[in-house]
Amino acid sequence: MQKRQLGRDGPFVGAVALGTMNFVDTYGPAEDKESLRCMSESLEMGVNHLDTSNVYGMGRAEDLLAQFLKKNRDRVVLSSKAGITRNPDHPFDNSPEFLQKALEGSLRRLGTDHIDLYYLHRREAARPIETVMHTLLRFQQEGKIGAIGLSEIAPSTLERARSVAPVAAVQSEYSLWTRLPELGMLQATQQAGTAFVAFSPIGRGVFTTLPPDPAQFDKHDFRRIMPRFDQRNWPYNLARLKHFADYARDHGETPAALAIAWVLARAPHVIALPGTRRIEHMSENVRGASITLSPEQLAEIEAILPLGWAHGERYGEAMHRGPEQYC
Repeated sequence: MQKRQLGRDGPFVGAVALGTMNFVDTYGPAEDKESLRCMSESLEMGVNHLDTSNVYGMGRAEDLLAQFLKKNRDRVVLSSKAGITRNPDHPFDNSPEFLQKALEGSLRRLGTDHIDLYYLHRREAARPIETVMHTLLRFQQEGKIGAIGLSEIAPSTLERARSVAPVAAVQSEYSLWTRLPELGMLQATQQAGTAFVAFSPIGRGVFTTLPPDPAQFDKHDFRRIMPRFDQRNWPYNLARLKHFADYARDHGETPAALAIAWVLARAPHVIALPGTRRIEHMSENVRGASITLSPEQLAEIEAILPLGWAHGERYGEAMHRGPEQYC
């Protein structure tokens, strides 16, 4: 697989990474055996960057990942995150005490003495980002983390954070139906020498040969509360998605592979971060890293799914509280 650098001074990793949120019932029931197989076979395909968080399954994703790391730690660039509390009255905590406890918990669950890339999962708006960066910098100086990352922030926050220490990566949702990063974050990260890690590059599973049926979502599937999947918006979105699936088929590709190829074509510092527990799906994602889209194909895709085409907001009211808004 093609390689891309994880920050100006960071390691080169596969252009497609693997997220672990799907390992813990976020999109319905998950089996550990299936997830472990996906990690193992993905690594053999060149997917050497694995991403998790202390809140995925309240630590269960890290527990599962630890089983895989026992034999593969030296082959993996490991990322995790902290800053979300799951307390509705105080959903984000970037205090030194909270982050210290969260990091120690992640290290313990993952069975490792350091995390290669450690993200602030969500910014606590009332706390200056410069103060938080000093906390993360201390973790780095202690050898507990390698590089610092930030998730779902605005370009202005990246600018302030970099005044304290380098930021190796910014992680934000980015796909053919979520394109806010084009309004500043893609440009800011490229200028800063910061990797842009695009999570949900296949749009919560919509860029697939058989798009999901919201009526069949498991009761634990968090897409149930996302406006784009509700009965007001989904029929309009599905019509566009079918058009894109037809285009992919006509070009001998799957929608997932083409969606990944589109994300990677946006800029050379972009890394695609799909989340799946099925190796069959991950194989399609990895295929996307080998596709080179021509200018004509990019224009054709833009005509099918133009900027702003998706009906409904990406998050409901409660989930909108964390990501920083800009533009």
